[in-house]
Amino acid sequence: MIASLAGIVEHIEDDAAVIDVGGVGYLAFCSTRTIGRLPPVGSSARLLIETHVREDHIHLYGFIDAAERDWFRLLTTVQGVGARLALSILSAVAPEPLGRAILTQDQAALSQADGVGPRLAARIINELRDKLGSIASSTAPSPAALPNERVNRAGPAADAVSALENLGIGHTEALGAIAAATHRFGNEAAADVLIKAGLEELAR
Repeated sequence: MIASLAGIVEHIEDDAAVIDVGGVGYLAFCSTRTIGRLPPVGSSARLLIETHVREDHIHLYGFIDAAERDWFRLLTTVQGVGARLALSILSAVAPEPLGRAILTQDQAALSQADGVGPRLAARIINELRDKLGSIASSTAPSPAALPNERVNRAGPAADAVSALENLGIGHTEALGAIAAATHRFGNEAAADVLIKAGLEELAR
């Protein structure tokens, strides 16, 4: 399995790029977000890769960062969302606002993507809302100082606030939600517990 490619950008298309690694060109399908952030042809670049192996082909999907790759993996767990449709969604909605759209059940935001109608948008929301905590945890940055008496300056609560912010939730909202979660479960509760409780608070 190929996890990443580091080499020279050989060719760029609307929905794919060819990366030359040691004289071998690898074609990776990408979102427009990733395509737009690639350097010019002839420059060095690195893509995170998701490899899909089928009986009749091997397809590589490239991502400029881990957040987009993780959302791709999550989206493709939804019934009716294949790899190319997941890229279409990520082309229309960046990872951070995508998390907020799912949390707030914003079907219109998801329907911006080609191939996503109201019914599929509703299914994506229904199937992924309970999984937001896992992706938030995987993309959380290091803790920062947080001005709230219920949220420690570092530790699980700070991680949980940062994780919610990664989903596109405003700092004040995230802080309030995790403060409420900490009140319920205590300062020593694990980050994933606080994230799930915080998401429940915001969904009320």
